[in-house]
Amino acid sequence: MSPAAVGAATPRVEIVAAGNEVLLGDVLDSNSHHLCRLVTAYGGAVTRAVLVRDDLEAIAGEIRGVLSRAPALAFTVGGLGPTADDMTLAGLALGLGVPLELHPGAERLVAEAYARFAAAGLVPFAGLNEARRKMARLPQHAEPVLNPVGGAPGVVVQRGATTFVSLPGVPEELAAIVEQSLGHVFGRIFHAAHYEERTLVVDLQDESAIADILGSVEAAHPEVYVKSRAKVMGPAVRLRITLSARGDDAAAVDALLRSPAAELLERIAAAGFAIWPEEPEAGA
Repeated sequence: MSPAAVGAATPRVEIVAAGNEVLLGDVLDSNSHHLCRLVTAYGGAVTRAVLVRDDLEAIAGEIRGVLSRAPALAFTVGGLGPTADDMTLAGLALGLGVPLELHPGAERLVAEAYARFAAAGLVPFAGLNEARRKMARLPQHAEPVLNPVGGAPGVVVQRGATTFVSLPGVPEELAAIVEQSLGHVFGRIFHAAHYEERTLVVDLQDESAIADILGSVEAAHPEVYVKSRAKVMGPAVRLRITLSARGDDAAAVDALLRSPAAELLERIAAAGFAIWPEEPEAGA
């Protein structure tokens, strides 16, 4: 995406995903993909996403880097569990320069979760031990958010202009937290931001044949991102051309996209290639 397509008012977001299993190739990082789609739908822009080992200094170093860039929102993913290699909250605290503290509200959430699990026969006992209580030790000034599926609460902490949100690495738990427990955070950060895509399909075997058209349209409309990629491979190649933009509301984004979409339709048709629009895909 061109820098101009991420305007100064667009909330910027970063992702720090921790997990040896991901870096070993044992587990696919579907969580970062999920969060990228979520942020895009809200009208934000993920500007950086990294994978790091379950290593205290590596995590803390990434957190310090986030602080230096000051995005509106930074997710950490994974490493919230009860075992010794779950060290993301300790790394977050180290990067922020604050201690870990047992949070009474987080302790209550963990206790309630394990009481439910024990009643359902999912765990052998209901009480808290040190391993379970570890999940309630949060960076100073952080607050827990309900995990509707698992035992480890999500965590939210504000530092300067950046809101840090720590999420578990189990995809079902991550999805449940972002869908059910973080509406107040997303509402504050993204407000009424809007993202939309318009897609055109071209019967064309060679992308380079229209590269100059795409480049000139994007240059004339720097607030719009223009991307082409193959839709069908083989002798009947089709290209999907996507135009996307962000703005304060749907009307503003529609105004941004209308002119370049019409220009592409006209210029590609004039070049002798069949082209037609697909339905727009709107964000939040």
